[in-house]
Amino acid sequence: MVRLSLDWRSDLHFTSSQGFPAIDLQSSNPAVASPPQALAYATMACMGMDVVHVLQKGRHDFRAMRITFEGERAADHPRRFLTMTLHFHITGRMPSHVVERAIELSRTKYCSVWNTIREDVRLTTAFTIGD
Repeated sequence: MVRLSLDWRSDLHFTSSQGFPAIDLQSSNPAVASPPQALAYATMACMGMDVVHVLQKGRHDFRAMRITFEGERAADHPRRFLTMTLHFHITGRMPSHVVERAIELSRTKYCSVWNTIREDVRLTTAFTIGD
């Protein structure tokens, strides 16, 4: 079971309650993550952690990774995500099929965040491997 708590601070600003993992969410401040952005970050982190785990477990020459996100949201309320695109920029040396497999395992088996999102959201993934 997961238990979390948020406290309203002012306007459209919430922070985690004392004793819970830190998070700061705002809907009207572009310098702070909004709830939809937090969902995007959670998806990137969840899939990224899976990919890192698979690459490290396979003892590949994995040195760094950056994940970028682009998402399209519905024009009308609720302005849910219609598409999500994640691009994994990987530094190291490994065969591309290894990265493809790691992303596929995350998408279909391991990432609880992605597997919680509505099935009609279109997820696209891509990757590059460089030194």
